Amino acid sequence: MTSLVRHAAVFEPGDPPRTGTMAFLDPEGDAFATVAHEDGTREVPVTRIPVADAVSHLARARADESAHPAARFWGAAALVALQLVTRGRILPGVSKGDYDAWRAGPFDAADAARIRELADAMPAAARAVPLSEGPDGPLLPDAETLVRAFLDAVADAMPRSPGAVRATGTTAFAAVRPVKVPQLRPWAEEVSAGLDSGVRLSLRLECDDPVGGEFRAVVQLHSLADPSLVVDAADLWEGRDPGFGARARIETIIAVRRAARSWARLERLLESPVPDELTLGDGDVEELLAGAATRLSAAGVDVHWPRSMVRGLSARAMLGDDEPAPSDLPSYLGGDRLTSFNWQLALGGQRLTAAEMDQLAEAHRPMVRLRDQWVLVDPDLALKARQRELKPLTGLDALGAALTGTVEVDGEQIEVEPSAWLRELRDRLAEPEEIGVPDGLAATLRDYQLRGLRWLARMTSLGLGACLADDMGLGKTITLIALHLHRAGGPTLVVCPASLLGNWEREIGRFAPGVPVRRYHGTNRDLSDEGFVLTTYGTMRLDAEKLAAHPWGMVVADEAQHVKNPASSTAKALREIPAAARVALTGTPVENNLSELWAILDWTTPGLLGSLTRFRARWAKPVESGDGETAGRLARLVGPFLLRRRKSDPGIAPELPPKTETDRPVALTTEQAGLYEAVVREIMTQIEAAQGMARRGLIVKLLTGLKQICNHPAQYLHETTPQLPGRSGKLELLDELLDTITAEDGAVLVFTQYVAMARLLEKHLAARGVTNQLLHGGTPVAKREEMVRRFQDGEVPVFLLSLKAAGTGLNLTRADHVIHYDRWWNPAVEDQATDRAYRIGQTRPVQVHRLIAEGTIEDRIAEMLAGKRSLAEAVLAGGEAAFTELTDAELAHLVELR
Repeated sequence: MTSLVRHAAVFEPGDPPRTGTMAFLDPEGDAFATVAHEDGTREVPVTRIPVADAVSHLARARADESAHPAARFWGAAALVALQLVTRGRILPGVSKGDYDAWRAGPFDAADAARIRELADAMPAAARAVPLSEGPDGPLLPDAETLVRAFLDAVADAMPRSPGAVRATGTTAFAAVRPVKVPQLRPWAEEVSAGLDSGVRLSLRLECDDPVGGEFRAVVQLHSLADPSLVVDAADLWEGRDPGFGARARIETIIAVRRAARSWARLERLLESPVPDELTLGDGDVEELLAGAATRLSAAGVDVHWPRSMVRGLSARAMLGDDEPAPSDLPSYLGGDRLTSFNWQLALGGQRLTAAEMDQLAEAHRPMVRLRDQWVLVDPDLALKARQRELKPLTGLDALGAALTGTVEVDGEQIEVEPSAWLRELRDRLAEPEEIGVPDGLAATLRDYQLRGLRWLARMTSLGLGACLADDMGLGKTITLIALHLHRAGGPTLVVCPASLLGNWEREIGRFAPGVPVRRYHGTNRDLSDEGFVLTTYGTMRLDAEKLAAHPWGMVVADEAQHVKNPASSTAKALREIPAAARVALTGTPVENNLSELWAILDWTTPGLLGSLTRFRARWAKPVESGDGETAGRLARLVGPFLLRRRKSDPGIAPELPPKTETDRPVALTTEQAGLYEAVVREIMTQIEAAQGMARRGLIVKLLTGLKQICNHPAQYLHETTPQLPGRSGKLELLDELLDTITAEDGAVLVFTQYVAMARLLEKHLAARGVTNQLLHGGTPVAKREEMVRRFQDGEVPVFLLSLKAAGTGLNLTRADHVIHYDRWWNPAVEDQATDRAYRIGQTRPVQVHRLIAEGTIEDRIAEMLAGKRSLAEAVLAGGEAAFTELTDAELAHLVELR
């Protein structure tokens, strides 16, 4: 069907209408039709499709550029037909052949105009089947008649189904099969009479005395056939009918009944012999102002208010209005000082005075005299005038509202207008501090590093925290050293992974010579009142109380993703350490979900994003569900507090060489394939019989076992004295890659998530005479630093690394190759590991090799991560645990060997 819409399409009416067909001029069609041609007529092959089957395909053809213009035209007509059916615009009737048939209608003025526009736009190819052969050539059908016949065909086909037959207990007007109903013709003609000459209602509100008089709703009738004809219902009933037709009264009653669905108050018109006028109380007028008039308008019933009364009132939520700017912004933003928040009403865009607001609040009718005119008052606006003071906001909440332009009030997002000084504060965040390179910095900052320094200086000078989330290797460390020199406001505590202590110490000594630096780590732990104090997350957790008692000018959390879990003892300990400024450094502010972003920013700037529960409800859940508007507001809120630059951004790191990433599939050996299938059979049988936690545990065991088999059978079998060559496709490929790399005097990082596999690789390479070294979580800090030095100096060409222990923080730019021996669930973690080599200082092109066992679960994971990041996103939040929620069938499909 998809290919058919590339051909011209012609509608062929039927009797009853639902038997009509779409004829596609298809050269491979199995039927024939006579179509008009410039030389007369000719027989052409066609493919005929019942209208009911063709509608959905035609509707999609509207947006298909490859579709024929005639098919796209009928797609537009199909959409109109479906909208009419959805709105209930269909009437029962009897066809020319005495069959039961639904017709499209009644049409309002907009419907009739749209049908005429469609007919005017009909391409000649869409009505190429002629009615007959005239003296001047083929006589083509009238375009509007053909469009209406098509609408009738869709209207006749859509309501019919076995369910409709069961619901009605009859086949007429419910079954697809035609039913002869000649006896219903008189009734059908009465129902459908005036199908195009109906009426539309509107209500004209009148009030002779706004002070104490009553409102009246006068019913007006508009002709659909001639929209210029308008008459009051009273005149129509008295015989003053300027061309509405004999059925106008019946149509008026029907229209009133339909309008009453939108505002039940109109049902009282049906109780009167003449539905001409309705007396309204103040409550009725308030209902109209509060939303009933909008609902009526949506149903095609306009409400015309008295010209002597205006509806120009509007309300804005004003924040910090008429308040002076705080003299001490850091104290304001970090303290408990509150900012006023209230409703401000305006008439015609001009603010009301306090006295006018009071007058509005005290009004007892839905209108009030303001500025020499009567003003209609929406009950909601009157309530805002009475309860104009809203709960005041803290300084940080007020800034957040100024950034996003919205505030949550009683669970609803309302737009807010910040005061002039709040707008100025918001704008200041976007303007970096105008500072130069600080004295004492023995380095030349790149332009983007200087911009980062100025941004950090602005944020910390206001007492606000910040997260510098540049890609790994872009120089976050030197930027922080420069910030410390600029602030000169007391000692700086740097909390980082143990593997980075040496790097920080070297960088400070290199770029800020003379600045004291002390390691607070190991058995001899002393604090300093100046310069830098370096400690690890583990030591910080143990000595949180002592560190909290020390006066810090700044606290820096390096690799801040280590505290992405706010419930962890490490994150809680970090929060207990006060400082004049807090800065987080991380290359991955969001690895898995937005709650990690909350954890980092709630440490740097507590209270900015509210509680975690509130953040998840207000921000994370809508954004992760694809709510673009909420995502935009969140970006405006966090944007000033988070600076994110990537190596690929224009002008950031133009000196970086290219990086090539390659998936390298390998076949399993016979031993690996046999083990793989045996494990799948054995554990899947257990999984199918298990439930709850036992089932989840078995799934994790299955996935881990399969990945180990893909690495090497010896890893899965826990062999103590294994024979390694010839048993693993990955190992054979690794040997080939390393032979080539070392022969070209290259250097390579080999990452694996399993320390046991790394030890096997270490043993295997040593037996082959390949110089290598292994770093894992148990490697002491001093030895780590020596290993990094040896590799960077070219003494060791192959560096084996545990992904978790060495995926962050290390500077290993000697490597021009990175090999991921096995795949991690999160590509962001792999990217971080790759950035040990691909960072500032790298001068050679970097090649990244990902080894993947063909036909296995690794293949499936690779597909998900390559497409990333749709299904992968759901998996990444929980790693292997996410797979534990799969059904048995889904799991079997995932792990089967292909």
